[in-house]
Amino acid sequence: MSTEEKKLPQPPVGETKQESKNRIRAMFMGLVIVMLMSSLNQTILAPSLPTIVGELHGVEHMSWVITIFILLSTITMPVYGKLSDQFGRKPFLIFAIVAFIAGSIVGALAQSMNWMIFARALQGLGGGGLMILSQAVIADVIPPRARGRYMGIIGGVFAFSSVAGPLIGGWITEGPGWRWPFWLNLPLAILSILAVIFLLPHRPFHEREKHSIDYLGSLILMVGTSALVLATIWGGNQYEWSSPQIIGLLIFSVVAALVFIPVENRAAEPIMPMYLFKNRNFLLTLGASLALGVAMFGAVEYIPTYLQMALGVSATVAGLLMIPMMGVMLVVSIVTGRVVSKTGRYKRYVTSGTAIVALGLFLLSTVTVETPTWLFCMHLAVMGAGLGMSMQFLTLIVQNAFPVSMVGTATASNNFFRQVGATVGASLVGGLFTSRLTSLISERMPQQALQSSGSHASSSLTPELVASLPEPVHGIIVNAYNDALIPLFLYLVPLGLASTLILFFIREDALATTLETEPAVDIARAATGAMPVITPEMAAKDAQDLKSMRGPTRRMIAESLSSEASPEVGSSDAGGSPRS
Repeated sequence: MSTEEKKLPQPPVGETKQESKNRIRAMFMGLVIVMLMSSLNQTILAPSLPTIVGELHGVEHMSWVITIFILLSTITMPVYGKLSDQFGRKPFLIFAIVAFIAGSIVGALAQSMNWMIFARALQGLGGGGLMILSQAVIADVIPPRARGRYMGIIGGVFAFSSVAGPLIGGWITEGPGWRWPFWLNLPLAILSILAVIFLLPHRPFHEREKHSIDYLGSLILMVGTSALVLATIWGGNQYEWSSPQIIGLLIFSVVAALVFIPVENRAAEPIMPMYLFKNRNFLLTLGASLALGVAMFGAVEYIPTYLQMALGVSATVAGLLMIPMMGVMLVVSIVTGRVVSKTGRYKRYVTSGTAIVALGLFLLSTVTVETPTWLFCMHLAVMGAGLGMSMQFLTLIVQNAFPVSMVGTATASNNFFRQVGATVGASLVGGLFTSRLTSLISERMPQQALQSSGSHASSSLTPELVASLPEPVHGIIVNAYNDALIPLFLYLVPLGLASTLILFFIREDALATTLETEPAVDIARAATGAMPVITPEMAAKDAQDLKSMRGPTRRMIAESLSSEASPEVGSSDAGGSPRS
């Protein structure tokens, strides 16, 4: 057994086929609980957000409550992915759950916006690991061809949480109070920890190898990404886009990216290997994920807020109005996942899905305060159908392009860029929305009415306060919310179309039906972007590409190929048979 194979979770000796299926199903259910906790937290908080920022007097910091979670989860994804490939998934998944619990407790006890933002940062620290490691564990034990139906279920989990979250969040906000969504995370977290401890495979300490941790690369990646996000948050809001602060942050992020490349090329075990980008499907999926992340998160995150403030509905009703979007996403995701597993074809679905997302964004950009509720729900349903056909299968495409021993790094790297898009999208839309809202209220509202609204003015607006305002003040604020947010959806349409165009060029490689791999060959082929079906011509091309490679990557692949080509005669693993 090769070094790479020893890293993979091994089934118990003598386990029957049915026992293996039962073990995988139990493990998958445990991971579903983990993912449900992470995704439910995001959606359950959305209806509470206007009330939270109003009571804590910080509507000008509203984007931070969303953005800080996405930022921390984004910059930690590659770290979780790489370290879990090196040392095993289980300990890092437990750490992620504990960090998430800590953030939930701090959020429940927060007395100011600073403490609320800190709580969301802790949740983000854990959230990045929850999503990446759950997907990586699934890839460890389930072949890509069969993985399609599981990815469909994962998409269904997100859809379910998106439906149940706003409903539960709305009910709790109007009842016990907005702090209880944070307390609700605790029982789910306990179930998650128990599931991870008892159901996930554990790599014994004596089987772990010494690895080199890429501290410098991780640091550069984190600070560069943070600079980019801060620029998008502050630009046009706290600072002008042409200000030295914003320009400086953008320049710093570009410099960090340029420095990151040679650092990774020299690292013994880079956190984000540069040879990943030589794989055609990885590179194209990365671009599509980046654009789709901006479009999706930029739009979806602020819809519950709009429903409450502009349409005058309660938090519970705002949650109910999200059902068409998420219900359609749930059904489409599960059905599409089963079809992909049965046929092995996926390109047609991801391209169609991203095009439908663009259509949904366009339809949402036509909404006004006079738009009938049923028509608004239809627009949301179109958006849900597109997301159900595309989002989860972008991860499947990436995982299919790399061996199991690299799946954590590859999955985390792809999701990192999608989350960068999500962070930039939420930051840009949140910043533009807040800036436009403040400006419109100041322009349209009489000065006397503005002063009489309180010492915090627009920063303390809650749905209840807006509903109680007399005309014409109520009409001014409602129309300001509509005019501040809705036009931004139209700006996101080209990103959905760009994702569609990019995905037209992906190569529809056959989905693998087994986890049995030759690590050295897989690494070489992943690095060169070759097709999974090996022919003599392809093998010759791989060899030629390998000769052109430089640095640690070439040495790693060459050494692995050499060891595979010269196995010990008559050797066998404990309880196994000699390799052939």
